[in-house]
Amino acid sequence: MPEYDFIAPRLFVDAPLQEGGAVGLDRDQSNYLGNVLRLGAGDHVLVFNGRDGEWQAAIQGRKRPDSLTVRHRTRLQNHLPDVAYVFAPLKHARLDYMVQKAVEMGASRLEPVITRHTQVSRVNGERMRANVIEAAEQCGILSLAEVRDPVPLAHFLDQRPPSRLLVFCDEAADVADPVRALHDAKDPHAGIDVLIGPEGGFAADERELLLRQPCVTRLALGPRILRADTAGVAALALVQATLGDWGKQTG
Repeated sequence: MPEYDFIAPRLFVDAPLQEGGAVGLDRDQSNYLGNVLRLGAGDHVLVFNGRDGEWQAAIQGRKRPDSLTVRHRTRLQNHLPDVAYVFAPLKHARLDYMVQKAVEMGASRLEPVITRHTQVSRVNGERMRANVIEAAEQCGILSLAEVRDPVPLAHFLDQRPPSRLLVFCDEAADVADPVRALHDAKDPHAGIDVLIGPEGGFAADERELLLRQPCVTRLALGPRILRADTAGVAALALVQATLGDWGKQTG
C-alpha cells in the first residue's frame, strides 16, 4: 500500500496544478481552512484535481485563506480500476453513505438505475458528486468517480458494452460460494459492472433480462438478507478482492 499523509488536510480543486501555480479558494473552502481548521497564511495543505496528482500547497491571505500557492508534487496521478457501481438509488442519508463507501472501495463510476421496486425516482447528482469529493478528500484518493444520471434498468442494459462483466447480486441466487463464483467468472478485461438492486428485490422480468446478458455472474451475498447499502459494500469488497485492484500494487 502506498504511503499517504493522513495528517495534512486535503482539498479537491477544479484547477490545473503545477509548481508555482496559484489556486483560488471558494467560500466553503476558505471557511473550512480558516474557521474550522484554524489555518492561515503559510500553513500547508494537500490538493488534487483528479488529473495532475497530489501537490503540497501553501495558504495565502491576510485576514482569511483566499488562495493557495502550489509548491511541489507529493504523489503522481493514478487511475481507478474499471469497476462501475450500478445501483437502485436510496433515500437521502443512506444514498450519501452508499456513494461514499463506493468511492472508498475504488469504484470509478456511479450509475443509478431505476427498477420496478426502486423507492426513489429522482437523484440529486450535485449531492452525489459532493459526496464523491468528500470521500476522495478523506481517503487519499486522487481520481474522482464519475457520476451518471439515473436511467431505467432496461436502458442501462441496452447501452452497456456486452463484453463487460456484469456481477448481478440477487438474494434469490443459489450460489453458495460467491468468491468461487467470481474466480470462475469470465475474464473481466473489458471492465466490471457491479449491480445492486432495490430492497424490494428485482421483479421476475428484470431478473430474466439480467440473466440473458452475454457476460453475467449472479451472486448471493451470504445466508442473510442485506440492506441495499450494506450489500453494495459487501459486493464491491468481493469484486475488488477477487477481480479488482486489492491484490495489485498501486502508486
